[in-house]
Amino acid sequence: MASTVIAAALARRRIHYGWVVAGTTFLTMLVAAGAVGAPGVLLLPLQRDFGWQTSEISGAMAIRLLLFGLMGPFAAALINRFGVRRMVLASLSTVGGGLALSLAMTELWQLILLWGVVVGIGTGMIAMVLGATVATRWFVKRRGLVIGLLTASTATGQLVFMPLIAWIADGMGWRPAVMLLCGLMALAAILALILLRDRPSDLGLPAYGETEVMPPPAGPAGASVALAAIGALKDAARTRVFWVLFLTFFICGASTNGLVQTHLVPLCVDFGVAEVRAAGLLALMGIFDFIGTVLSGWLSDRYDNRKLLFWYYGLRGLSLVFLPYSDFTLYGLSLFAMFYGLDWVATVPPTIKLTADRFGRERAPMVFGWIFAGHQIGAATAAFGAGLARSELGTYLPAFFAAGILCFLAAGAVRTLRPPVRG
Repeated sequence: MASTVIAAALARRRIHYGWVVAGTTFLTMLVAAGAVGAPGVLLLPLQRDFGWQTSEISGAMAIRLLLFGLMGPFAAALINRFGVRRMVLASLSTVGGGLALSLAMTELWQLILLWGVVVGIGTGMIAMVLGATVATRWFVKRRGLVIGLLTASTATGQLVFMPLIAWIADGMGWRPAVMLLCGLMALAAILALILLRDRPSDLGLPAYGETEVMPPPAGPAGASVALAAIGALKDAARTRVFWVLFLTFFICGASTNGLVQTHLVPLCVDFGVAEVRAAGLLALMGIFDFIGTVLSGWLSDRYDNRKLLFWYYGLRGLSLVFLPYSDFTLYGLSLFAMFYGLDWVATVPPTIKLTADRFGRERAPMVFGWIFAGHQIGAATAAFGAGLARSELGTYLPAFFAAGILCFLAAGAVRTLRPPVRG
């Protein structure tokens, strides 16, 4: 296999194949995340094309975000059962198929089915637990840094494609933009098929930072996949730390994917900013998000993760409260994009590290899957709630103020966690 040849060639140069797996996972998550974020800049083109209301389209987006999160813990169990490569290929095929079928949609129920249910389930098959699984299986040293890189790929993919998609949709319509995403899905699937392997032991390698090859643990029977995920929830739910991380991640999702990613472009348009320029703000956020999240991963290896989360949530709250006072000028919006972008998903590496510290390396991905479900429940709530506020009140601003206040509450909640016990 190509991966065996590449691994041997890299080993002669003292380069661990784990970096190839991490790089391939990065690209895969980057492309898949584009499918999650694209509806945020296609909301207005869909309104113009079909005459649907903001609240109606937001409802489909809320379903997508909700299923994306609820699949998380089961995705971790499915990855354990069927392997990383199979699940990645299944996810990309499902999302690509749903997007391709949507090119012919004409009714609102088709949007809900394809962009809500199919894309939500397809992206949720790997979700953010893919990065957590790859980082914990392939890396002992530099794990926080790898988590930061893979987390950045998810948020960055949701943002950096947005200006291109908005430009295509503005000039040629939303269908060519969706066709671009389908092509990128096919390319990512080819790379995953060639380069991804499930564990270091598949290539006779130890994890990066270890010296012994660790055989894979016995996998669960097919019928026990759901039970494994539910069992992880039952055990975790008995602990206070799980609920603090779950609730703070609910707020994280509400203040990022659900609100800013979905509704920032329409908000800016309400204040006279062109769609393509507003989408450019999302790309600028993506650039600073990449810097901030990788830096957060590096910091999470070295500093108290509770204190990091306190500052991340507090600073995010300040940026959201500032946005309505930016006057929506180029300077004000750019300042918001840079400051907020640094903090977009910087919360993820410390949250994963705290989860691994409390629940152990093997169970951490499934427990984090449930915590991530809280993130997406928050995202779905904000996506629908902000759309409803716009339809009923004529403005998005109350939703942004509410998200800022919730971030301050999250900052206070995370400081109640006790330091991890080192044994």
